Amino acid sequence: MAFLSSRDPAQARLLLLTAVLFLSYLCVAIPLPAVPVYVSGRLGLDNVCAGLATGMTFLAAIFSRGHAGGFADRRGPKVAVARGLALYVAGGLVSLAAGLQQGMPMVAYPTLLAGRLLLGLGESFVGVGVVAWGVGIVGPQRTGRVLSLVGASIYGALAVGGPVGLVLLDRVGFAGAMAVSTLLPCLGLLAMTPMAGVAPHAQPERPSFLAIMGRIWGHGLIVCLQGIGFAAIGAFFALYFLDRIWDHAGLGLTAFGGGFVLVRVLFGHLPDRIGGLTVATLSLAVEAMGQVLVWGAHGPSLALAGAFMTGLGCSLIFPSMGREVVRLVPPHLRATALGGFTAFQDLAYGLTGPLAGLMADRVGYGSVFLVGAAAAAVGMAISLHLRQMRVAAQA
Repeated sequence: MAFLSSRDPAQARLLLLTAVLFLSYLCVAIPLPAVPVYVSGRLGLDNVCAGLATGMTFLAAIFSRGHAGGFADRRGPKVAVARGLALYVAGGLVSLAAGLQQGMPMVAYPTLLAGRLLLGLGESFVGVGVVAWGVGIVGPQRTGRVLSLVGASIYGALAVGGPVGLVLLDRVGFAGAMAVSTLLPCLGLLAMTPMAGVAPHAQPERPSFLAIMGRIWGHGLIVCLQGIGFAAIGAFFALYFLDRIWDHAGLGLTAFGGGFVLVRVLFGHLPDRIGGLTVATLSLAVEAMGQVLVWGAHGPSLALAGAFMTGLGCSLIFPSMGREVVRLVPPHLRATALGGFTAFQDLAYGLTGPLAGLMADRVGYGSVFLVGAAAAAVGMAISLHLRQMRVAAQA
């Protein structure tokens, strides 16, 4: 727990930065369960449309992570975070406009997609900027811990924002929920303004983005496969409960986030201590078991336990692989590499929504979680392979 001590000025700055991230990320968390319910229940569209609306944020982030990383390397992480928060506000306002057009689904839906796209662009700049800022504050040797705290903020926001989003949808409608989401990044902008940034890196010759991706794609693929389980819970857990007429549909993200944050707080030091690939292998096994539990659940308690177990498993995979990625590139390419690395996670989140929606329409919601379990098992196999390659190279 020494890492959390506020007596170290650098650690105190990092804690403040992650607190700002938690507050701001609620604007992503609140719409996550509300969007598919709004699209399928209020606009009367099918599950593929609901999944696409959920995944649009992450699809947009896929194609903008590289640009956001290069921007953070050149202009500095603080400027990148500020730009991302401004895009969050714009995305919230456009999504609010979609909520005001509920009686016109053919107008409301494309408007909502535009708002989700802006939110995804903002997520690129905020996500890459906060990580690069945190690494700049405490140093690259603590990258795993930075990623652990950043992830705890993000998934803590998901744990809180998920049920809040459904409550707001029920009490004040989709437009009201989006109004709250728009306010939160404004508060984040106010909170981060007086914070000291870190200087951008000097600009020596830079390899192409594809060349950088060539160094890290294996670790990114593990994160992509890991993300399918979370994306399934985020997009379809509430609909799964509603379809089975179970109570507590809004608690899926809370259960997931609770397990996720618990592991980050208690064991966030493990990637730096015992190695990222070792931690990822064990974590993916736990995630796979959690997804199987959700798939085979005969009641809400078991399904929520599976979501909690999925959170336990997912928790350390991103910081574990992020630690490995940072070690593979020089400092002036760090934000760019992290941007490309994070795009693999966005790929999982973006594609799982519409593809799982298509599957849910044909064979039911439970099948989505079985796919999540299979993906985690494949990720575990890749992690074991990379670990064996490293051991062979060091022999």
